[in-house]
Amino acid sequence: MRILDIREKTASIASPIANAYIDFSGMTCSVVAVVTDVVRDGKPVVGYGFNSNGRYGQGALMRDRFIARVMEADPETLIDRDNDNLDPFAIWKALMTNEKPGGHGERSVAVGTIDMAVWDAVAKIAGVPLWRLLADRYRGGVADEKVWVYAAGGYYYPGKDHSKLQDEMRSYLQRGYKVVKMKIGAAPLAEDLRRIEAVLDVVGEGRYLAVDANGRFDAETAIAYARALRPYGLFWYEEAGDPLDYALQAKLAEHYDAPMATGENLFSHQDARNLLRYAGMRPDRDFLQFDCALSYGLVEYLRTLEVMKDQGWSTRRVVPHGGHQMSLNIAAGLHLGGNESYPDVFQPFGGFADGIAVEDGHVRLPQSPGVGFEEKAKLYELMRELA
Repeated sequence: MRILDIREKTASIASPIANAYIDFSGMTCSVVAVVTDVVRDGKPVVGYGFNSNGRYGQGALMRDRFIARVMEADPETLIDRDNDNLDPFAIWKALMTNEKPGGHGERSVAVGTIDMAVWDAVAKIAGVPLWRLLADRYRGGVADEKVWVYAAGGYYYPGKDHSKLQDEMRSYLQRGYKVVKMKIGAAPLAEDLRRIEAVLDVVGEGRYLAVDANGRFDAETAIAYARALRPYGLFWYEEAGDPLDYALQAKLAEHYDAPMATGENLFSHQDARNLLRYAGMRPDRDFLQFDCALSYGLVEYLRTLEVMKDQGWSTRRVVPHGGHQMSLNIAAGLHLGGNESYPDVFQPFGGFADGIAVEDGHVRLPQSPGVGFEEKAKLYELMRELA
């Protein structure tokens, strides 16, 4: 049993949309295929992966460092003999050979993308969906049959007035979502409040609306928004300031007692631990948004969940960023609180398996082995080009 090849390509997910910090007109992502010599149903097992939106494709890093380390490793050291399968932890160790501690930047995305493909292959070799494999290995076999999801959108783009914003949010409700999310911070506070009120006219109550500033605000602006947002009773107020400014987040908690969310731009279990130690996050109401595809993959994500446990946090407070099927599997298999969803943007990577509808804000999971990419036709068509 061995990995025969690791292939990567860069795909465009360019769009005219923007959040408070960046526009996505030149956004790319990496797609990876891990080709094995294991045969199932007459075909070689191939695991696939890709990185979440917001971070660009990482092909150069993969080609320059990470792929070669796996391919040059002794294949016998990459096998999990107990499970007669590939060993994601040993493969992760090979990927990170000769990497110094710290510096959790773009390399975490490259490793996380390859790691996703490895876990897809591992579940396919085992002949089970990834969520089932995770539940069996780490949760005593107990998995969630369905996962709560919210619809992320509400981006800024030219010509998008309040009526178009309302139409977008209305379409999410019509597709079965209960909670929606919109961007703030790229317009003045007064205009953002008008946008929020326009969406509230559609969703009905603040508890069905989350807002996301994408780390744009300084402390003064974050607090000004907090004071203005408080009366709405929103589902959450997300990433007000720089993701590494724990003091800002802690200060903000003194001015905003409703739920807040952050963590999508923290890429290691060490950064997660510092967030929980120093940022004033509250385990009874706040949400954590760590994204495995951006943070060294599921191997590291398991360490992050252990950090949370040590800090007194339930896994139910985790709702990963990214809106992809990998996080959906993790949410079901490891008892997370839900998952982000991109019904319309970042296609074909956003959204879940074809034919599985959102019902009352929840989705069920595919039963096919692996992550389930094969059940999302347009995405699988793109991935197959690598294999």
